[in-house]
Amino acid sequence: MAPTTRIGVCNICEAICGLRITIDGDRVTDVRGNPDDPLSRGHICPKGVAVGDLHHDPDRLRRPVRRDRATGEWHEVSWDEALDLVADGIAGAINEHGRDAVGVYLGNPNAHSLGFATHGVPMVKALRTRNRFSASTVDQVPHQLVAHLLYGHQLLIPVPDIDRTSYFLVFGANPMASNGSLMTVPDFPQRLRDLKARGGRMVVVDPRRTETARVADEHVFVRPGTDAVVLLAMLQVLFAEGLTRPAAYVDGVERVGDAVSGFTPEHAEAVSGVPAETVRRLARELAAAEGGVAYGRIGLSTQGFGTVCQWAIACLNALTGQLDREGGALFTEPAIDFVTTRLIGRGHHDLYRSRVRRAPEYGGELPVSVFAEEIETPGEGQVRAVLTIAGNPVLSTPDGKRLGAAFESVDFMAAVDVYVNETTRHADVILPPTTILERDHYDIVFHGLAVRNTARFTEAVFDKPRDARHDWQVFRDLTQRITDRLDRKPSRRARLRTRLRLATSPTFAIGMLLRRGRRTTITDLRRAPQGVDLGPLRPTLPDRLQTADHRIDLAPAVVLADLERVRRHLSGSPDGLLLIGRRHQRDNNSWMHNVERLTRGRPRHQLLMHPDDLAERGITDGARVSVSSRVGSVEVEVAASDDMMPGVVSLPHGYGHQQPGTRMAGAATVPGVSINDLTDPDRLDLSGNAALNGVPVSVEPAGRT
Repeated sequence: MAPTTRIGVCNICEAICGLRITIDGDRVTDVRGNPDDPLSRGHICPKGVAVGDLHHDPDRLRRPVRRDRATGEWHEVSWDEALDLVADGIAGAINEHGRDAVGVYLGNPNAHSLGFATHGVPMVKALRTRNRFSASTVDQVPHQLVAHLLYGHQLLIPVPDIDRTSYFLVFGANPMASNGSLMTVPDFPQRLRDLKARGGRMVVVDPRRTETARVADEHVFVRPGTDAVVLLAMLQVLFAEGLTRPAAYVDGVERVGDAVSGFTPEHAEAVSGVPAETVRRLARELAAAEGGVAYGRIGLSTQGFGTVCQWAIACLNALTGQLDREGGALFTEPAIDFVTTRLIGRGHHDLYRSRVRRAPEYGGELPVSVFAEEIETPGEGQVRAVLTIAGNPVLSTPDGKRLGAAFESVDFMAAVDVYVNETTRHADVILPPTTILERDHYDIVFHGLAVRNTARFTEAVFDKPRDARHDWQVFRDLTQRITDRLDRKPSRRARLRTRLRLATSPTFAIGMLLRRGRRTTITDLRRAPQGVDLGPLRPTLPDRLQTADHRIDLAPAVVLADLERVRRHLSGSPDGLLLIGRRHQRDNNSWMHNVERLTRGRPRHQLLMHPDDLAERGITDGARVSVSSRVGSVEVEVAASDDMMPGVVSLPHGYGHQQPGTRMAGAATVPGVSINDLTDPDRLDLSGNAALNGVPVSVEPAGRT
């Protein structure tokens, strides 16, 4: 049989690039970007090239496995046996100890899974546990809380109109490596070149000269964890110099002005290291831009004042008139609108709190930073059974070593995953679903966060093997089996509603949702597998707002109250070293290091440290050092780098694979340590998001006693 080319998609990261995949029988022989895709326009990054490697990975689980706790050995079992074992373990914990005895963790890939959106969410809801955790609380919850408070829906998040902006002000984001986040922007390098060609500028504010900062017109160093005072000082400048021009539907402007009046540029300089005149100039430049936008991402969200930072970014755009303006910050109008269809809830905050620390929930999830203590602490509501879905929190969340030990102590643990990794090695049963090349796909979330309105439905490249299960089939069957085993079952009406929702395939559901949206149909998308262009972003306010009065209250009380905490904690220049994370274009959190194509070349696991900080401690470039925080210590090689702000050190996220009991042979050879053996679960933003950046650490030569 001659090789054939199929239209595919890379849904590994938020860029959702279209692909052309050449297959020869059951093998992927070539992967290229699809130039006909209206959003990605032929762009592809190394992760997209590797989709075939992931599919063919010999370490990827194809059948369910069960762990013998006595020997640690894994044994293949049938799907029926595996599903029954999981249902027995989960239902047994609920029947004996109550519904909160089950803890659920959802990893990042679930946001990229159509099957999870249609079938996984109902399954988790059917468990009715309050002990729900996800990667969102080490990532993006401050964005969601601010969107909920200001715009009426947690994912109604304005997107930079990058294709028409004249001034792009970036805080704590690295789209040259990430391809954009909460801003789906494939081919960012070309879009940046286009911005500069039309006379525009990009300014990056970051503690490290990132890949994005290197190609910016200007890079400004800022001390980790202090962005809030810089942003608040910029707001103060807007009010002091009469530069505000909010839309008529924006309320609370005077209250914002009063709240930020004491945050002067001089104070910001003393705390953050950003010169006062630079603070003033950035505020003036944004206000003067004809279509400019401020954008802040994970570097802002993963610090102690993440919500204040994201609120201040929103205020900057709204007060300078850049919100809902071409070239500014605009809302998408996707073919399947998760906002108006209520596919995703509006959001809520502090409806209940965790049992041990009394940490507030957000959107029905508790901060993952409290997961370990909820397992360790005896009493009513103690987590005794765990279900993880496409996640590796042992490497991805604060004090991961402690969390791994907690997982080993539970009565039962199951995972829906394709690998035996640092987390799933603790499971009793692993249920492996099909890969991204074996299932149909539509990006519900990321079409709704993209820099252009498009729609694309992608059929599976390969048929599902006969003895395999799609994730949605796993979720459907687990829901039914667990419900049947519960002593206290949901009402008959609730059971019927859940069963009907789970009875149809994700593809059928997408067809119905597209018909409801009336912008395109699944038939149209099947005929145009490269995707259809629905046009550029456009002004939509105030109609697009989901607040009751279709207005924006720019001064929510919960955020203004947190400014006092900013005043108390950010009052001077910190002593010692501060730790930040980083990512690389060939990394994707913790789960792609088993692909040799993505890990070869120069090592990128080292601690980056400014040469002056090395010299001060008598440490040589390339030496092995001990890095210590309140919660732990690691040993790793250090690399001198002028890209680091003095006083700041950096480790990459997602490393630390040298742990016993895993079955990822390639990843085990990749050097590096887990930054989350240093991050502190006690450091939280008001939203519950972990403060992973700005962690105080010490660095000294390894072996020193």
